[in-house]
Amino acid sequence: MAAQQPRVPAAGLRIVSWNVNGLRACALKGFAAWLQSCGADIVCLQEVRATFDQLPSELRAPAGWHATFFPAAKLGYSGVALFSRQPWDRVDTSLGDPLFDSEGRVQIAQFGDLTVVGAYFPNGNGPGRDLSRIPYKLAFYRALHEKLQPLVDTGAAVVVVGDWNTAPQAIDLARPKDNEKTSGFRPEERQEVQAWLDSGYVDSFRHLHPAVAGAYSWWSQRFGVREKNIGWRIDLAMVSRAALPRLVAAGIDAQVQGSDHCPIWLQVAN
Repeated sequence: MAAQQPRVPAAGLRIVSWNVNGLRACALKGFAAWLQSCGADIVCLQEVRATFDQLPSELRAPAGWHATFFPAAKLGYSGVALFSRQPWDRVDTSLGDPLFDSEGRVQIAQFGDLTVVGAYFPNGNGPGRDLSRIPYKLAFYRALHEKLQPLVDTGAAVVVVGDWNTAPQAIDLARPKDNEKTSGFRPEERQEVQAWLDSGYVDSFRHLHPAVAGAYSWWSQRFGVREKNIGWRIDLAMVSRAALPRLVAAGIDAQVQGSDHCPIWLQVAN
C-alpha cells in the first residue's frame, strides 16, 4: 500500500477520510503503515466492520494517535472510527434515532472552533440490490443535516467527510448514462446531496477543481475496473460557509490501495 505524502503546507489541519471496507482486512494490506505516513492530523474511517475488542492493539491505539470507534450493533457491519493527532474536546455519535444510531454511522468531533464530522451514509441497495434502502438513506441525509443545522446557524466551521454513497454530478462517475437508475446516482439521492449544497455547504474538491474529470474514489471490485478507472466519486468532503474561507486544498489519493475506496483529503487553515 503506497502512502500519499502531503502536497500542501503543514500549517493548518489535514483531514483524511477513507472507507476501508473492513479495517481488519485493510490492516493486512498495510493500513497501519499508511496511517503513520499519510501526513494527516485527523483521519475518519467508514465501514470499519469490527468492534474495539476485535481489533489488534496497533489499531486500537496506534502510536501518536488518539482513537475512538463507533461500531454497529450488528457484528461485521458498518461502523466508523476517528484517529486524531490531538485530543478532541468531545465526540457525539447520536442522531437521536435508534434506527440510525444502531448502525454506527456518525462521529461528530469538536476540535476547538472546528467541528469535524465523519459519516458513513447508507447505501440505497437492499438485499439483492432491490433499492429498498433508499428511503432509509434519504432519511439519514436529512437527519444528519438537521442535527448539524443549529451548529451551522451559529456560524460554526463544520467539515463533513465520509462515504456519501452518491455521486453528485455526471462528471463524478465514469458512466453516468448507464447508472441513472442505479443507487448512488438516482435523482432522489442526488437531490439530497444538492439540498446540502443549497443550504450553504460546499463540496471542497469540486469547488477547487470544478472541471476535473476522471477523479474517482470508489471502483467496483470486478477485474480490471480500477485499472481502467471506471469509477465513482462518492467520498466527499463538505464544508460549511464559515469553514470555506479556511479551505486551502482538497484531493483524492487514488493510488492508495487496500480497499475498493481510496482516501480523500482536505486541508484547512487554523
